[in-house]
Amino acid sequence: QVRLVESGGGLVQSGGSLRLSCAASGARLTINVLGWDRQAPGKDRELVARILMNGATHYADSVKGRFSISRNKLGNTVFLQMNDLKPEDTAVYYCYIRSGSGQDYWGQGTQVTVSS
Repeated sequence: QVRLVESGGGLVQSGGSLRLSCAASGARLTINVLGWDRQAPGKDRELVARILMNGATHYADSVKGRFSISRNKLGNTVFLQMNDLKPEDTAVYYCYIRSGSGQDYWGQGTQVTVSS
């Protein structure tokens, strides 16, 4: 059973920063991709950032230059440093992994609220 445990969400003022963390675990789990998605009220879930095991990263245009994704050396924990937050960043943020067998998993989500 794959388990993703997120932390770090909360309420912050516009221009502030937050750091999200997500630890993945599971028997014989191998991970190819780590990342974050988000879903704002009334909107579809969207990709925020991805990081591959070789360190390559990908960001949504809306967060480029403000958000930074990273992982630990073991490759089972992913972080999202969010700077210069804007009200439009308000959403539930979901941790994401793609396993070595090609399965996609998401965490339970953590709320990020940015006040203007």
